Order: sequence, then structure tokens, then C-alpha cells
Amino acid sequence: MTTTTPPAPAAPAVRPSHIRHRRPSRTRSRPRRSTPLTIAMLAALAYFLLPLFWLLIASTKSAQDLFDSFGLWFSHSPRLLTNIEDTFTQSDGVFVRWLLNTVVYAGVSAIGAAFLAAAGGYGFAKFRFRGDRLAFNLVLGAVMVPTTALAIPTYLLFAEAGLVNTPWAVILPSLVNPFGLYLMRVYAADAVPDSLLEAARIDGAGEARIFFRIVLRLLAPGLVTVLLFTLVATWNNYFLPLIMLNDPNLYPVTVGLSSWAEQAQNGGGGVSSDMIALVVTGSLVSIVPLVAAFLLLQRYWQSGLATGSVKQ
Repeated sequence: MTTTTPPAPAAPAVRPSHIRHRRPSRTRSRPRRSTPLTIAMLAALAYFLLPLFWLLIASTKSAQDLFDSFGLWFSHSPRLLTNIEDTFTQSDGVFVRWLLNTVVYAGVSAIGAAFLAAAGGYGFAKFRFRGDRLAFNLVLGAVMVPTTALAIPTYLLFAEAGLVNTPWAVILPSLVNPFGLYLMRVYAADAVPDSLLEAARIDGAGEARIFFRIVLRLLAPGLVTVLLFTLVATWNNYFLPLIMLNDPNLYPVTVGLSSWAEQAQNGGGGVSSDMIALVVTGSLVSIVPLVAAFLLLQRYWQSGLATGSVKQ
């Protein structure tokens, strides 16, 4: 009689020592917070917004309340609408003329400077000619030259040409934007493919048609960036219009408000101290178009700054 021994039980599988079962972490990764960085950002935010907040509060006060009440809070009798009405009706509505002059100076200068920067940047990026590196280095050097250093030579040049005390004395110098040309050169190098240009040339398109029909569309975000920079620079320009213009009817809003401030400080010629409130209110009104322009064009401006910063 034969007996059969039962089979031995199989040995349990041994998990290799280097393989371990990891339980999913129940704690979610939280963004790291830096207290010193938060404090620094809050300080920077207060530094930039506090003057605007003071300007808004001060525009609701009379000239007397500007000196008697707390600077960062409203007075007992706010009069913002009254101050705005007085600002627009002072001296037969000259503030409206100053504001329109500023819109014309800044608008024409911004559009012209953006177009010239796009043409020059595209030429430096996609064409090679003798002396192109030297010319571009001169553009980079011009970025470091302050505009106030060129104001007196520009005045002498325009005086010889008979353009002093004309709108062109403000517009023409503002068309030159070395930083905008540099920015458009960097932007065009990545935003305009060489293959697209070659395809357009093979199809028989001329260089002018390629630039106006193809290149300008590709450079639109960069154009908006240069346009905004030039718009803000020309809108806030004070020294150049001050030395170029003598007629108060041609003043931009910066020089016009400065003349009102001088009248308020002198206090003579029948000018009351209420002129100080008009200067403050006019300053508030003058920044509203700039804020509106940034809010409308900020997405193009941000993409224009980002493009070209990372090499594909």
C-alpha cells in the first residue's frame, strides 16, 4: 500500500526589499509662504497706491480742507463733482484744451513711435547689411541717454527750423524711441518666422506688402507694448513742452497744471487760493485716460513683454 504525502504548502511570495508599498500622502502640498517677502510686497503696494489714494481723497476737498483735515481721509463736506466742474470751467475751459492737446500729442507720438520701432526692429532682426551691428549698438547706447540731456539741443535745432511753439515741437522728438526699437528687434526675431517670409517672397510679394500685410499682424502685441510706453512717456512729459511752447493754448496738461500751481503759490493777480484744489482735481482727471488705456490693452502689453524673453 502506497501512501502519498500531501504537497508542501507554497512558500509565501517575498516582496523584494527594495520595493515597498507607499501609501498616498494625505497631506496636500501647500504653497510656501515667506513672511519677509510678504511684508516687502505690501510695502511696495503701499508705496505705489498711497499717492493715488491721497490724490483721490484730496480731490474731494476744498482748498481750506486740504490744510485743515487729515490728508488720508475725507472731509465733512466732500465736493468732488464741484471741484471737477470748477476745473473744467476755470479760465473759459482752458483745462479742456490742455487735455485735448495732451491726447493729440501722446496719441500721435505713440502711434508714430510704435510704427517706426516696428519697422526698425524688423529691419534689424531679418535683414543683414553693412554696419548693422554698429547701428544697433548705437541704438543700445541711445537707450542710456536721458531725454532731458537732449532737450536743449533739440530746442536749438527746432528754433533754426522754425518749429518752436508748434505741436510738432512736442510730437517729433517723441517719435524717437530707442528702447522701443530694441524691444521690437528682440520681439521680431522670434515672432516672425523666416520660412513665412520666404514663402511670401516666392509667391511674388514685395517687401512693403510683406511688412504691412504679414509682419505688422505678427508684431501686434509688441506694437501695443511700445505704444503704451510712448503714450505714458509723452503724456507725463513736462520738461520738453515747457521749453518748446510759449502759448498757453498749446500747453499739455502737465505744463498747464504747473502754471496753475505757480499762480496759486504767488497768490497775486486776483488768483484765489482755491486754485490749489483745482490743481489737485486736474491731476486726478489727467490720469484717468492712462488707467483706462492700461486696463484695455494690458493683455497685449503683458504678452508683448513676455514674447522673446524665452528662446524657443
